[in-house]
Amino acid sequence: MKSSVKAQKAPIGKRLVKFWPLYVMLVPCIIYYILIKYVPMAGLLLAFKDYSYKKGIFGSPWVGWRYFETFFTSYDCLRLIKNTLVVGLIKCILEFPFAIILALMLNEVRNMKFKKITQTITYLPHFLSTVIIITMLQRILAPGEGLLNQIIAQMGGSGDTFFLMETKYFYQILFSMDLWRNIGWDSIIYLAAIAGVDSSLYEAAEMDGCGKLKRMWHITLPGIRGTIGLLFIMGIGGLLSSGFEQIYLLRTPGNMDLADTLDVYVVRIGLLGGQFGYATAIGLIQGLVGLVMVVTANKICKKMTEVSLW
Repeated sequence: MKSSVKAQKAPIGKRLVKFWPLYVMLVPCIIYYILIKYVPMAGLLLAFKDYSYKKGIFGSPWVGWRYFETFFTSYDCLRLIKNTLVVGLIKCILEFPFAIILALMLNEVRNMKFKKITQTITYLPHFLSTVIIITMLQRILAPGEGLLNQIIAQMGGSGDTFFLMETKYFYQILFSMDLWRNIGWDSIIYLAAIAGVDSSLYEAAEMDGCGKLKRMWHITLPGIRGTIGLLFIMGIGGLLSSGFEQIYLLRTPGNMDLADTLDVYVVRIGLLGGQFGYATAIGLIQGLVGLVMVVTANKICKKMTEVSLW
């Protein structure tokens, strides 16, 4: 412990010499974030410019806050924000506890063969592309010949419901599909955090007569509280980012009122409509709102649980 404290207090030059292999391995990561994450941020100037192909980003004339005013006064503004928030709440809040529950359940499994098979089955959907998953979903939910409609028909129903065209089914389909795809992958982090909980605490609790549920509630969950808090804070930043591919592929004329989110709108007016400045302005709004929400959630979480990103 004392040696690590001394190492942290040592001058930066000595630390660079002593731990040079670690800093060398960090270089590609730094280069990646500079080139892929920070350099493209110069393109945010488009939100304040009337972009011209001939003049480029820096040579195009300034338009000030015109695009922001246009968006907030447009007819679609409230509808797009509402749809995006609902989808964000489904993905970031409603789905959040399920990965924790799955990790707690897998941690209690003592049959290692069954545990590995279960983990593999729950992880696999994460590696499937969105296009493949949506195609499977369309086949399952197809009217008449779809698996779900065939089951309904066998039970005495009509069996001709077009689920993807019905507005009332959109959120249920989105929630089920996203949960099926991500629950296993998201549980990996919680399983790793649970593995780091001191096993002597479980032994002491078992000797005191605590059952599995009490050990989960009083030992496991407090032991991974930091991990839960950090992931929740980072997830909050995505409330206004519903994801493009999934929502765009789920869109049909029947559910268009709910499936038209900010991410879809940005691609539609930016790439398809050629309004690059207007699309950049909306994307900038999403980023700023996400930043504010992360900072706010971090402060609240730090005050209430002493867990924070910084």
